[in-house]
Amino acid sequence: MASKEPPAYLMVEGHELQVTNPNKLLWPEARITKTDYIREMIRLSPFLLAACRDRFLTTIRYPHGVPGEFFYQKNVPPGAPSFVETAMSGDIRYIVLQNVPTLLWLANLACIEFHPSLHRIGDPLPAEWIIDLDPSVLEEERIMEAAWIVGEAMERIGIRTIPKTSGATGVQLIVPIKRGPTFMQLRELGEMLAIYLCELHPELFTIERLKKNRGTRIYIDYMQHDASRTIAAPYTPRATPYASVSMPLTWDEVKRNPKPRDYHLLNAADRLAQVGDLIRDAEPQAIEPILEAFSSQIQASRSRKS
Repeated sequence: MASKEPPAYLMVEGHELQVTNPNKLLWPEARITKTDYIREMIRLSPFLLAACRDRFLTTIRYPHGVPGEFFYQKNVPPGAPSFVETAMSGDIRYIVLQNVPTLLWLANLACIEFHPSLHRIGDPLPAEWIIDLDPSVLEEERIMEAAWIVGEAMERIGIRTIPKTSGATGVQLIVPIKRGPTFMQLRELGEMLAIYLCELHPELFTIERLKKNRGTRIYIDYMQHDASRTIAAPYTPRATPYASVSMPLTWDEVKRNPKPRDYHLLNAADRLAQVGDLIRDAEPQAIEPILEAFSSQIQASRSRKS
């Protein structure tokens, strides 16, 4: 019988962390071990912490690696170290990702994906605005073209966006905003924009909620932006065979039609050392003038539904 692999230990910000099964392959196809994963998470930590700080965190754990059985971790597990901060929402005690030791403790638990809330703890208003573009087919060659079209339409009404790969098949457009608009206001604006784009490009876009009815069209999911939902954080690894990472892009990069597998755990930190944090470096925008400019259209849409 093979002997059990001894744990490894590392000191992080004054805390000793145990790494169990350090040579375990978490991404067998990419040959990435738990030790590799923790090393890269240390390098990604300034970016991932900025994306998740002060938010309720849901992680997706793959105890036996990718692919394999997985589960969503919402409640903090028993025996969490004292440096792990938590916050209550309803009857769930969420982990709050505030420091590097917590990040690495989660990595040791094989938490592969990080999905934060779209608002900060104690604040009911959205922390940013997100439009999610969700392909209906596994290999969607038009996804970057779709992102470009949506980004250009938003630019025309005065909204600057930052595209990011989901790390899976989709793209999200991130709008850093000044505090003020509600989730409902942004959803109504998103719906108006989505309907316009579907009318302009009926072969490319849909707002059909049932996937079976979308055909090959790309779903503009303006409804994902909600206080009760989460989205894959910028810079989170994903449970894909090639260990992709959700990556913010420049619009010049979008024009070059990159693929999700272009950004992965073994090259993400090197890229970020060159380009920095495209989301955190962006100036937050005031959305109220846009809401005011389209108030009559939004009100008309409300009236049609009532």
